[in-house]
Amino acid sequence: MAVLEKCINYIYNVFWGDLFSIPLPGGEKLGIPLLVLLLIPAGIFFTVRTKLLPIRCFPEMLRISVEKQQNGKKGALSGMQALIVSTATRVGMGNLVGVVAAVSAGGAGAVFWMWITALLGASTAFVEATLAQIYKQEDPIYGGYRGGPALYIHKLFLKTKKRRRSVIAVLFALSGLLCWGGVSQVVSNSVTSAFENAFEIPPIVTTVILVALAAVIILRKNATVKVLDIMVPVMAVFYFCITLFIIFKNADQLPAVFSRIFKEAFGLRQVVAGGFGAALMNGVKRGLFSNEAGSGSAPCAAAAADVSHPAKAGLFQAFGVIIDTIIICTCTAMIMLLVPESVVSGLSGMDLLQTAMHYHFGNAGVVFIAVTLLLFSFSTFIGIMFYARPNVAYVFGDNLLSQNVYKIIALVMLFIGGLAAYELVWSVGDIGIALMTVFNLIAIIPMSGQAIRSLKEYTDMRKKERAEKKKQKAERA
Repeated sequence: MAVLEKCINYIYNVFWGDLFSIPLPGGEKLGIPLLVLLLIPAGIFFTVRTKLLPIRCFPEMLRISVEKQQNGKKGALSGMQALIVSTATRVGMGNLVGVVAAVSAGGAGAVFWMWITALLGASTAFVEATLAQIYKQEDPIYGGYRGGPALYIHKLFLKTKKRRRSVIAVLFALSGLLCWGGVSQVVSNSVTSAFENAFEIPPIVTTVILVALAAVIILRKNATVKVLDIMVPVMAVFYFCITLFIIFKNADQLPAVFSRIFKEAFGLRQVVAGGFGAALMNGVKRGLFSNEAGSGSAPCAAAAADVSHPAKAGLFQAFGVIIDTIIICTCTAMIMLLVPESVVSGLSGMDLLQTAMHYHFGNAGVVFIAVTLLLFSFSTFIGIMFYARPNVAYVFGDNLLSQNVYKIIALVMLFIGGLAAYELVWSVGDIGIALMTVFNLIAIIPMSGQAIRSLKEYTDMRKKERAEKKKQKAERA
């Protein structure tokens, strides 16, 4: 067991530990992990190739998110439903625990670097989601469509039909299943801990109820999306509205808060005092962890969408990154930063967030955070079970048996995690998402040209549509 633990910790440090350090003024060093070294340059590359897509195409993202969703293939998701499924997993613990950790370790400046990471990640999310849509296939088990990195990796490496599976694609799928199994434990442990602190409910009670509810949903063939359709918009809007109330209530403090964010992000004082590196890397790390762009998770939802053009699915997923990090993560940051520093001085983690909410709403604030964590975490679990579908099918074939076996394993992990925290399993989950990211980037970088051409085709089509509408309007006048 000790040898296994050492091996897992070693692999974990390869991906998430500092690969090398850059000296900074004041004697500080900026540690660069391998995942950051891969994802940030990739994000810059895709942002340049898409000609600043997050900014240039933001109006189009808003337009498609409010347009009427047309009925497509039976069993298929609409573009908005695919966005909701991916948002369910993005808007999870990272938006609470992750943001708190970033601000605790890196100060207010970490928020700025989370924003930058989101803008770069949106372009990455567009490329991988568009590729997933291009290479989707019909789903003989659940109906509609399925796909994701396993399929476009398969296409990249197998030019012949003699082999049914690509080794790299199988490794991606297995890495995803490993990651999502680990996430199941983290989900239940976070929820049971929060409910024990807020309501003094024993972990076993919360765990049994959580697992029972999850089983009822995921073991029914097509209940997953229906539940998320209701759950995700309600919880996201409610959390956003609560934050708006806090912001309006403390509107006079906003200039000081934003000033603090920008000053601590790259101010001279932070460089000299040794806080710049902490702000930068904590913001970047937590931003990458929260929005998942580049990991290959969200394309599993994007591929299931029945949309009129592949680029449309990509724009939906790029918008999802913005919703997750620019909006929801900022909400959590504002809840903490709009509290006098003397109130939260010396606090970190969930203690910091719960104290901040207690300051704003009293005991009701602590209860609110516990319930929010439950909703965010539960939606994450339901979402990753949707992600698992195409990957289980790719590795084990088209049968309900393998699908249900994986669901049962995930439920067992959910149960175990609710009773105790196993750091080793959490590390295995982090290794899983790191491997997913590596295998995914191997494919999307050389294949990105297809996504870029799809974007150009879509934007040209939209220009013609607008010109035609303008012409028709002029003729009627």
